[in-house]
Amino acid sequence: MMDFFTAFNISASGLTAQRVRLNTISSNLANINTTRTPSGGPYQRKDVVFTAVNENDSFDNILQDKVKSVKIEEIIEDSRPFKFVYDPYHPDANKEGYVAYPNINLVEEMVNMLSASRLYEANINAVKTTNKMAQKALLIGK
Repeated sequence: MMDFFTAFNISASGLTAQRVRLNTISSNLANINTTRTPSGGPYQRKDVVFTAVNENDSFDNILQDKVKSVKIEEIIEDSRPFKFVYDPYHPDANKEGYVAYPNINLVEEMVNMLSASRLYEANINAVKTTNKMAQKALLIGK
């Protein structure tokens, strides 16, 4: 049986995960035209990797695959190749006149942002519903 605090913790982990995802997407969008970084070369698109974890690592819960929350495993760099655009007058153009731009697709990032935003909203609704359930449970005891 899941208590209210466990439900809050699961939703909170989802909120945190989607907030980090939104921040990463925002960084990708902000750097869509960055051709030079401190480490050299164009900005490398980043993505967040999530992992499902047990809230309570009791043997019974692990066997029954119960009560999962989400954890941010890592933020990885996308390995897709950079986009090359012919612009011989750009300061970062190579000898052939091509400039390497980040491997960021605007449409893909907007879809990811919409998805993360909806999932964030779903977790907020889960928190609100759990809160209402807890309040109703307290009223039963009166």
